[in-house]
Amino acid sequence: MSKVTKIALLDYGMGNLHSASKALSAVGAEVFITNDPKVVAAADKIFFPGVGAMRDCIAGMVDAGIDEVIRHAVFNKPVMAICVGMQALFEQSAENGGTPCLGILDGVVPAFDPAWKDEQGAQIKVPHMGWNTINGMDFDHPLWHGIEDNSHFYFVHSYYCEPANSTQVAAVCDYGQPFCASILQDNLFATQFHPEKSHTAGLQLLKNFVDWDI
Repeated sequence: MSKVTKIALLDYGMGNLHSASKALSAVGAEVFITNDPKVVAAADKIFFPGVGAMRDCIAGMVDAGIDEVIRHAVFNKPVMAICVGMQALFEQSAENGGTPCLGILDGVVPAFDPAWKDEQGAQIKVPHMGWNTINGMDFDHPLWHGIEDNSHFYFVHSYYCEPANSTQVAAVCDYGQPFCASILQDNLFATQFHPEKSHTAGLQLLKNFVDWDI
């Protein structure tokens, strides 16, 4: 009988924990919604969600001790961050007039420019909300197994990540101009989109994370 992967779903008062937990359970994980460092330490992998304003998210992380949990975990076990969770990994976000983030990765999180234009020449709408395609994935990597180029994923965000190290970019999306839709660095994986809201492709990606053997 194969071992069930135990995932600590980090709870710091922000993020849609129910839908993420349901999706991870659906692809075979045993999910623990927690901010207890002992539970996190006992888990096989960590899922780091995020929804809402960056300043509130960072404050919630610090209050719950999640900031230190993440700093420690990224050197010890597989971590997947989504949406604001991905943005929080970087040094600084433009949100709320400028918000210091966790600084785990080098780079910044600027705002979409509403003056940018789409392929039809119309100005983009901010936030970027709804379905969009991603591409540029390394399909030899197990995290992308079963995912096709130009697969559709669900986005909801007004800010995007600019990694200082371009080799960390694992997928891109176009919204007025190309932007980083996913990052991958050693055992740290993150997506700007919401896989738990992205139907078949999203569930496949979550299953790949659950099965990911580093």
